Amino acid sequence: MSSVRVGLIGTGVMGKPMARNLLRAGFAVTVYNRTRSRAESLIAEGAAVADSPREVAERAETVITIVSDTPDVEQVILGERGIVEGARPGMVVIDMSTISPRTTREIARQLQARGVEMLDAPVSGGEKGAIEGTLSIMVGGRREVFEQSRPIFEAMGKRLVYCGDHGQGQMVKLCNQIAIASNLVAAAEAVAFAKKAGLDPMTMLEAVGAGAAGSWVINVLGPKMASHDYAPGFMVKLQQKDLRLVMQAASELGVALPGAMLANQLFTAVEAEGGGDLGTQSLVRVLEKLANLPEG
Repeated sequence: MSSVRVGLIGTGVMGKPMARNLLRAGFAVTVYNRTRSRAESLIAEGAAVADSPREVAERAETVITIVSDTPDVEQVILGERGIVEGARPGMVVIDMSTISPRTTREIARQLQARGVEMLDAPVSGGEKGAIEGTLSIMVGGRREVFEQSRPIFEAMGKRLVYCGDHGQGQMVKLCNQIAIASNLVAAAEAVAFAKKAGLDPMTMLEAVGAGAAGSWVINVLGPKMASHDYAPGFMVKLQQKDLRLVMQAASELGVALPGAMLANQLFTAVEAEGGGDLGTQSLVRVLEKLANLPEG
């Protein structure tokens, strides 16, 4: 059993398997979720359940947050009954959500004033990576705190990359979302084109996926696009939240991102038809409609 007591706030699709992997690695884990029943399911696996983020902080030396959006992170860390109320000098707060880099830096500043360290450590790899403990983790903050926290990260991820000072982990995650957004558009276009041309889209994906155009999106999400399997690994509404963060940061930096903007608009069309809870591969629906292909 590790001597480090870890708290984890947010036991959703990603947080619950991450908590399980921490428990399997021998950490003493205390969890909290707004919907308590989602946290209580971890009790049988050895976790303790707290009634507030403050209580998690009181019981832990390192606290991980993985919640939906920027305001949620602000609330659980700095809000009433938040982590900050139970924090002590020397504690480490690791935010593994995907949120605004600017807000990340402000939260880090406020925690630092109280002697509390912060790392921003968003992840890539989806639910599958969270379950298997193979997430890619992009970390911003002080390098020595990252190295100190490495055993915790190693319990949850396979590729750990130190990206720089506070907020830079979030910036790298936004780069990830920029790249994957254009990949989703490209894969959806290829699938729609193949169907319109009378090709078997699975055959096309097998051929393309083995060559220079192969990618995780082509090889993993492409077959789901072709078969209209829209079960979410990562939901459209969360992709849209990330793309809004991308466009905000791009505006502040003065960077043109036409590919990401196109993906954002196409996902808006998916959302307009009630598809916000579908997987991001449902983007193909829009391209198939534009090609006048039958709905499946």
